[in-house]
Amino acid sequence: MLAPFASRPSPKLVFGPGVLRELPALVREAGGTSVFLVTDTGLMRAGHAARATALLEAAGLPVAVYDHSHENPTESDAATCRDAARAVTFDCFVALGGGSSMDTAKAANFLLTNGGAMRDYHGYGKATKPMLPLIAIPTTAGTGSECQSYALVSRDDTHEKMACGDPKARAHTALLDPELTATQPRSVAMATGLDALAHALESAVCTKRSPISSLYSEAAFRHLSAAIGRVIAGSPALDDRGHLQLGAALAGLAIENSMLGAAHATANPLTARYHAVHGHAVARMLPHVLAFNAADPAAAAIYARFGDILRESGTTSLPLIDWVATLVAQATLPPLTVPAADLPALAAAAAKQWTGTFNPRPLQPDDFAALYRCAFGI
Repeated sequence: MLAPFASRPSPKLVFGPGVLRELPALVREAGGTSVFLVTDTGLMRAGHAARATALLEAAGLPVAVYDHSHENPTESDAATCRDAARAVTFDCFVALGGGSSMDTAKAANFLLTNGGAMRDYHGYGKATKPMLPLIAIPTTAGTGSECQSYALVSRDDTHEKMACGDPKARAHTALLDPELTATQPRSVAMATGLDALAHALESAVCTKRSPISSLYSEAAFRHLSAAIGRVIAGSPALDDRGHLQLGAALAGLAIENSMLGAAHATANPLTARYHAVHGHAVARMLPHVLAFNAADPAAAAIYARFGDILRESGTTSLPLIDWVATLVAQATLPPLTVPAADLPALAAAAAKQWTGTFNPRPLQPDDFAALYRCAFGI
């Protein structure tokens, strides 16, 4: 029998090359008359923030720019952004960048409108007051944060990643302009693309999957698998960038309506302990988690279905798991050494990750340790 579920609404999706020009109208549609734009220094150098600012100011919408977001935002980062926001007058957030800019904007929105510290919002639905509208503009194709109601923020003390969610934190609009992803370094495009692929594959088999989330997972996989090979090879056309960006957003909607699994549970301790880039850490673990999950009949059937999609589209004749392992190998990820002595601590940390509790095959610390051994040849 079908399990009960409740779907979550999605942001308005605006997709297409050049749609950044619609930003002023979208801000006004969300009720905004002035903007606090959260971005990073790389996007400032690339000129994207200047383009967005010019469009808004030409439309009579004042803009204050905060360009200090950075990878894996912490509680302190959220508080710093909140303090900057307090110093100006505005009524609409715009997040321009990767998942970190969007997480920083969401986190600042929590603190600015509801007070307290980010750890007060660890979990879901703990914001009691209204929040300001948010327009999310991803310049990478990976996290899917533009379609999720969660801000991922690390604790200052333990570096544990906290998922802080609330329906009011969800973006009013996700503006998906593939032209904005053209300035990504190849390493970033590979890491974020593999992260998005993991989102599609993990949400497809997790224990919280539903008929709604499954539609998003499969649609995301179709878009991502059609383009990720050329992204990793360093030769994507604009259409490939579009497939990847739309696939990442759909995978974000799949997560919003389901959850993730052991690839993310094992990746987060690698990021916390060794400062590994999130997408790299997820990619290193993904093929081994897929192989582990394939012992579950329902997961194996879904993997077989996705393998059929690969063959029908002419992408590859390899089985799904072999194809993913090949992609990861071709991505030439930065070296990461995990000493055998660290295994108990890593396994214990992975076992505490919320996402791991939704994996189709339950895991104990010994299972997590075995996954790390496979991934790092220990």
